[in-house]
Amino acid sequence: MSTTTPHPRFDPADPANLDSLLTDDEKEIRRAVRAFCADRIDPDIAAWFEQGGIPDIRGLARGLGELGVLGMHLEGYGCAGMSALAYGLACLELEASDSAIRSLVSVQGSLAMFAIHRWGSEEQRQRWLPGMATGELIGCFGLTEPDAGSDPAGMRTSARRDGDDWVLDGRKTWITNAPIADVAVVWAQTDDGIRGFVVPRGTPGFSTPEITHKMSLRASATGELVLDGVRLPRDAVLPEAVGLRGPLSCLTEARYGIVWGSLGAARASLDAARSYAADRMQFGRPIAAFQLTQQKLVDMTLEYVKGFLLALHLGRQKDAAGVRPEQISLGKLNNVREAIDICRTARTILGANGISLEYPVIRHANNLEAVLTYEGTVEMHTLVIGQALTGFDAFR
Repeated sequence: MSTTTPHPRFDPADPANLDSLLTDDEKEIRRAVRAFCADRIDPDIAAWFEQGGIPDIRGLARGLGELGVLGMHLEGYGCAGMSALAYGLACLELEASDSAIRSLVSVQGSLAMFAIHRWGSEEQRQRWLPGMATGELIGCFGLTEPDAGSDPAGMRTSARRDGDDWVLDGRKTWITNAPIADVAVVWAQTDDGIRGFVVPRGTPGFSTPEITHKMSLRASATGELVLDGVRLPRDAVLPEAVGLRGPLSCLTEARYGIVWGSLGAARASLDAARSYAADRMQFGRPIAAFQLTQQKLVDMTLEYVKGFLLALHLGRQKDAAGVRPEQISLGKLNNVREAIDICRTARTILGANGISLEYPVIRHANNLEAVLTYEGTVEMHTLVIGQALTGFDAFR
């Protein structure tokens, strides 16, 4: 004898019922972050993007600290100690508001804080992490240089011993949070290999000029790190990190957040397009009633659902047994590439209105141009995965 189970209600905002894959606690974390964004970010983000910065970025950072998302996946030192999956959902909601907000959080937690937490001394952890978890202290991460982006082993920033001190010289560029950071984690060449250093703001010879005239991540504070004979005590070095293993482990953490965050930009743009298509009248009917518009909406939805499932799998796996960097590359490559395509397609549904900051679509599309490049370009992630698949290194 068979029984008939009623079909669950179809939700156009969640057509694959992805919510059923999340626990109640995970949904509550998502709800809290979404509510924070709706209250503290969404009303002003278009203006911040247009004017090129967040007026009270320190106040916002403290609010994010109170919310508990700064270093939320780290244990101890005032950090929330939540799961990788919960952190991913937070990144999705933050980037649904704007990539700059997710970048602030991920650079703080997954780059600067993670570097100190994983590779630093106990004294360094005690000094910096509690204040960074509350947002009272802001950190940045100095790896990229004008002549060393995809090839960090070619960095020119150097650190030499001088008695008991270290002396650093060099320059880092395109560093999120640099103009406002209280502390920078800087990677440099030494006689022992690449090492990481904790550099406090105010150290003589250390400056952080802002980078302006950006057309992407405009609400983000972006700058350079200039080190001109910066003298640091011997305990400024991260004692556990030697070689590229240190900075690359931090990038893997941050890239995981991008796997989720890019979906937030895609979801916001897809939601805007679906709503607009239902209201926009042409030829006497909503444009949502036309086959070509429906095809766009369906294709965007399919790619979003697939990207979410990939992110969810990586998150569950990260929590259970850990993930390999190549697996994170799969997620970063796919989800950012598909997210930017979703934003561009959503823009076509909005027509000329799609380029207006009255809607979020062009802002998300512009932001994802930077996200597509930073923390591993399409080309680099392709070659990482290609090497894993074939065993051949095609980088050189």
